[in-house]
Amino acid sequence: MSTLKQLLDNNKRWSAKAKEQDPQFFEKLEAIQRPEYLWIGCSDSRVPTNQIVDLAPGELFVHRNIANQVVHTDFNCLAVVQYAIEVLRVKHIIVCGHYGCGGVAASLGHDEYGVVDNWLRHIKDISFANQLELNGLCEQDKINRLCELNVIAQVQNLTRTKAAQYAWDRAQTLSIHGWVYSLHDGVINDLQVTASSREAVDDIYQLHQTQRGKRPNANF
Repeated sequence: MSTLKQLLDNNKRWSAKAKEQDPQFFEKLEAIQRPEYLWIGCSDSRVPTNQIVDLAPGELFVHRNIANQVVHTDFNCLAVVQYAIEVLRVKHIIVCGHYGCGGVAASLGHDEYGVVDNWLRHIKDISFANQLELNGLCEQDKINRLCELNVIAQVQNLTRTKAAQYAWDRAQTLSIHGWVYSLHDGVINDLQVTASSREAVDDIYQLHQTQRGKRPNANF
């Protein structure tokens, strides 16, 4: 049975180097977690989250999944978002995709991959909604533009969450941003779709908190 000795040896060297550079590194890291940022990114191993924005451990709260999606039925992601907003009191949520994303590319095809097909369906819906724009592009440009459109959709999805809307109701500082990272040169493209208030939420998605213990009249 493999013990992944190389990774364990790497860990020991990294720990020793960190303590050599800063003898109190782990004491400070262990003491408290107060990041100002929640990062929702792709699981792709080529996008090292803290490194590309040059932040130290503890400065970025991170959630990653295939193609950096925020889906209203994904309770894992929604739990992370609620915890980040209500407990950690982050000031910024960043949805960061990356150009050439394999998940986005797969969503444009017709091959079957297994369980992930259900996950990619959400990106297919975005592609379908923007087909007039996408159909006029070459294959690589189509993938990269869909990477951007996917990020924009996830920013919109975040504004529609209870956690974000209720934070804005109590005047909590919270901005939601959409970025795309380039594997080619390591530079991030800010898509300029930042949302910082309920004004960014379309009326049908507006949620209003009811008095605890009471439910609005609805026959479901």
